[in-house]
Amino acid sequence: MRFVWLVFVGLLAAMALVLPRMNQPTSSSKEAPNSAQASLAELPEAAGAAARADSIVAFGLAQRGTPYAYAGTSPLTGFDCSGFILYTFGHFGVAMPHSTALLITVGRPVARSEAQPSDIIVFMGTDTTSTIPGHAGIVISGWGEIPLRFVHASSARRESGVKVSQVEGSGYERRFLQVRRVL
Repeated sequence: MRFVWLVFVGLLAAMALVLPRMNQPTSSSKEAPNSAQASLAELPEAAGAAARADSIVAFGLAQRGTPYAYAGTSPLTGFDCSGFILYTFGHFGVAMPHSTALLITVGRPVARSEAQPSDIIVFMGTDTTSTIPGHAGIVISGWGEIPLRFVHASSARRESGVKVSQVEGSGYERRFLQVRRVL
């Protein structure tokens, strides 16, 4: 038993000496990176952003079946569309407004054909004369994928709650306003 403790203490001591040196720059890392080094340096950041987007989409999809509730922001009591977005992005530390009118101002606009998973998609309200934001969801389709699908909290009479819908060939196509890139 004494031998096990000696090995354990030895490993701890070795880790205490080696770990602090692992984060120190070496002389070669101080040099300007060549193009191969630069693209490799960007890879983890791009991969991290894609993984974060996929996590947001997966978390949003996991809320399917949660009932619709006006002004709702919780899976326990239900969501409205902006409350669903607020809750989903908030789970990952991304602040969002609880207002569809304000969701059209977050991030930056992107073309509908360039929508990516985790982008916000904003629609006009259901009133045929409406020209202002009235509904929103989270894009789940891949870049350039048609139909453009999104997860959202719907107040539809027939099938309300968090569900997946598509833009093309639906009433959402007529109401489409904009896609916003947040990440």
